[in-house]
Amino acid sequence: MDNGTDSMLDMYLFETNSLMEQLDELLIEAEKVEEFSTDDVNEIFRIMHTIKGSSAMMEFTSLNQIAHHIEDLFFYIRENGMDSIAPELKKSLFNLMFKSTDMLRTEIEKVENNEPLTENIDNIIGEINSFLNKISNTDSPEDTGGNDGPSVAELNMELANCPDDDAPFFIKVIFEEGCGMENLRAFMLVNALQDLGLPFRFYPDDVENNSASAQAIVEKGFFLALLEEEHIEKVINTITGTSHIHSYEVIENARLKGAQAEGDPDKAAEAKPADTVKDTPAPAASTSPAEAPAKQAPASRAHSGPVKQSLISVNLSKLDALVAIVGEIVITESMVTSSPDIQGLKLDNFMKSTRQLRKLTKDLQDLAMSLRMVPVSGVFQKMNRIVRDMKQKLNKDVRLTIIGEDTELDKSIVDGISDPIMHIVRNSMDHGVEVTSAERVAAGKDPQAEIILSATHTGSEVIIKVEDDGYGMDTEKILAKAANNGLLIKPESEYTKKEILGLLLLPGFSTNEEVTEYSGRGVGMDVVKRNVESVGGTVSISSELGQGSCTTLKIPLTMAIVDGMEIAVGQSIFTVPIANIRQSFKVSNEDVVYDAEGNEIVKCMNEFYPIIRVHQLYNVETEVTNIEDGILIWVEASDTSYCLFVDELLGEQQVVVKPLPSYLNNFNIKNSGISGCTILGNGNISIILDILSLYEMAQY
Repeated sequence: MDNGTDSMLDMYLFETNSLMEQLDELLIEAEKVEEFSTDDVNEIFRIMHTIKGSSAMMEFTSLNQIAHHIEDLFFYIRENGMDSIAPELKKSLFNLMFKSTDMLRTEIEKVENNEPLTENIDNIIGEINSFLNKISNTDSPEDTGGNDGPSVAELNMELANCPDDDAPFFIKVIFEEGCGMENLRAFMLVNALQDLGLPFRFYPDDVENNSASAQAIVEKGFFLALLEEEHIEKVINTITGTSHIHSYEVIENARLKGAQAEGDPDKAAEAKPADTVKDTPAPAASTSPAEAPAKQAPASRAHSGPVKQSLISVNLSKLDALVAIVGEIVITESMVTSSPDIQGLKLDNFMKSTRQLRKLTKDLQDLAMSLRMVPVSGVFQKMNRIVRDMKQKLNKDVRLTIIGEDTELDKSIVDGISDPIMHIVRNSMDHGVEVTSAERVAAGKDPQAEIILSATHTGSEVIIKVEDDGYGMDTEKILAKAANNGLLIKPESEYTKKEILGLLLLPGFSTNEEVTEYSGRGVGMDVVKRNVESVGGTVSISSELGQGSCTTLKIPLTMAIVDGMEIAVGQSIFTVPIANIRQSFKVSNEDVVYDAEGNEIVKCMNEFYPIIRVHQLYNVETEVTNIEDGILIWVEASDTSYCLFVDELLGEQQVVVKPLPSYLNNFNIKNSGISGCTILGNGNISIILDILSLYEMAQY
């Protein structure tokens, strides 16, 4: 596949997935009121029309045909109105649309995974046609997608010159030489023009289904026959906005105009474009109709020039490369301004320039990161469909409330949290919300349950919450289940409520008594925890029995650049993410006590936390071993909180996260409390600590 086709495929997938998201949202909202508005019908028709055309261009037959038949269905609805559908059939229409869109999504996923598309789609096509039969009271809807015999264009290639059309105006379109698939490109142009609602004809007239018409277009051009002069400008605007157009030529049927001027309607009806016009490249200058002698062969106004587009699609890998280069610039700028060669020198102009460089570098860095930021709305809106389908299967009355869907995150992080959010929403639907409305009423609640999916910004991270007002969680039951599964590491009486709820995140834990389609298999929240932590986030659960539950995800805005605190331990420098730091403080020897196993602990905010000495953990030589000579950093990640003992704090700095060399994976480096590294201004390397895995490592 060449770069051009690759680019077309990327654009196709981007556009089609965007349209499918719009369609899902539209269907969900329309089903709530059990009605498609006129705008809804027009929008669905437009979406299917676009998917049909672009899929035909890419030669994705199954997608083209499904979209084609849905378009036929909504063409009928658009022409006859929703009142033409019996009330008892409207629910069937929604179910049919959801089933059809699921099939479209399945085919799109196959395109994305480079898998062969479904060859036999007769079942879904049959269902669409059958429904159209019911509402239109016909035996079989006309199928305009097929072509049983040879077309006129195949039998007579001269049709490209429009010998039998009496339109007063024609536009001859020439595509770029060697662009390929000229017939499908012409079909895309036809689709765009049909959206304008203008009357026109086109030749060859079978460009959608006859690949042989591409050669006719190459040899003679693609012709549009227009019935009104006032439509020419609108058509030209559409042509100039279409890709791979080399030039176009406006042709006036001068003989037809002359016959009309003489008051001879019969001659006007019989008049045809003169066949003496040669198919030559359009000249740069246009010939003015005013300069043409009366009744001569069609006057032409030719135009050529590049096609302008206002939008571009950028591959994510290019944005990754841009961020990487910006990261290198940040590091290099820091190395220049921190060079030991200039330390102690009075260089006022140099320092002024470096301050300006630092500002521009920061602006460039912010801009590069903003290009990767996308709203979470795409992920959030998918949950509407999850809730809708589960409502029907579980027969529960639940509404989904979405808050803060415009909140933005890095694209790679948004992709990474989609599955965790989906799993949490399913959990809430399956065994968080009461089975019946009667139960809720008996408990003094609204008969309709509510799940709230929200996102909010808090500095360097985004807080995503999934809340429900259902049963809530029974901590005694959770503790008993954990004990039965051998998951407890201390006596039951010593577990706090927060720790008990944290047990839900352990592998193999499930409170469901029965295995259902959605839960109870013993695999769930631990996977959520692992996936969220893989993007640098944390998961926590809170709940009140009888009132509901809340699962909270704390997600960093980006994993590429983080705010960090540089710390020194001996001759080594480490970086602790600022997001994990709660407080730093000095202590005396009397402040440190010991637990039953002889481990050091210290009291913070009326709670005792373990102390982890970094120099002991990583065998770093240092002269700072007395607790009074160093400093403690109180850190927190997920439901884990403890204190790090280090030599000193060197200061806060924004650092570019660099992945560790792959060969280090052989040494289980990811489970050693290290998440990556960064290059400091002086060229030294600083290890970035993973606060969560560091604590787990220290336990063994």
